[in-house]
Amino acid sequence: MALHENEIPADETVVRALLKAQRPEWAGLSLSPAGAGTDNTMYRLGDELLVRLPRTAGNGESVRKEREWLPRLAPHLPCRIPEPVHAGAPDDVFPLPWSVYRWIDGAEPGPGTVRDWAAFGADLAAVVRELHGAGLMGATRADDGLGWYRGGSLGPCDQWVRGCFDDCRRLGADIDVDALERLWRAALALPEPAGREVWLHGDLKPSNILVRDGRLHAVIDFGGLSIGFPDAEHAPVWDLPPRARQAYWDALSLGDATWARARAWAIAVGVSGVSYYWSTFPAFVAECRARLQAILTDAAVREG
Repeated sequence: MALHENEIPADETVVRALLKAQRPEWAGLSLSPAGAGTDNTMYRLGDELLVRLPRTAGNGESVRKEREWLPRLAPHLPCRIPEPVHAGAPDDVFPLPWSVYRWIDGAEPGPGTVRDWAAFGADLAAVVRELHGAGLMGATRADDGLGWYRGGSLGPCDQWVRGCFDDCRRLGADIDVDALERLWRAALALPEPAGREVWLHGDLKPSNILVRDGRLHAVIDFGGLSIGFPDAEHAPVWDLPPRARQAYWDALSLGDATWARARAWAIAVGVSGVSYYWSTFPAFVAECRARLQAILTDAAVREG
């Protein structure tokens, strides 16, 4: 199903044609769907490869960014990350750049795959610590694709976030929108983030993490790779159970202001997901609603 008005369709026939034209030695390998997120469609190619095709022209910029920076960041991280093995060129069949990566075995973190949630939270914190500690290697936030809004401050997002609150009310999203908006406004009143800008993954939600043998094994989908302040990087921890969230916070020694701003980013992403994907991607809307409810539950516990 198309999720965006300007989406460019890509199915198995398209992938076969691309491979035949650009990597004919792979054209006869087995091909099967390997998931579809909001930004990309993916196919497993044979046993060892993954084809990833951006849904829109805007997502195509992320393909170039990953090709350039993932090989340079990989040595700095304590887990596996995607390894590009082919830079697919646009053609008449598919007009955007696309990529082939080395396949990484693993499962999404969940009750049946994670052995110890506290250890998982600490492991995720270690990945974030190393990524944020990696040198910028000459990159800056002003470079193409590296100045994503999630690395900035909350203030410039207030207008569209307020619109998303209104949408959630209108759609009947069955969450306490007023309480979420109070948390958002409290974070807006905090001092701006300070310190140095760092590398950011940009979207460390569970579907972008792979587990093997009960432990964190890989981080995938660096389409949101950017440079900026790290507050928004911590937002997806509200997708995790409380023990993982607490272990993550403890391992990084995050202060209350950072935590409040991270929570506000989690609210922004959650309400915008409900608003934008309400009619097209109900599974993603359910994920967003679960995140928002976790935020409300966590806030009630902390304030109680």
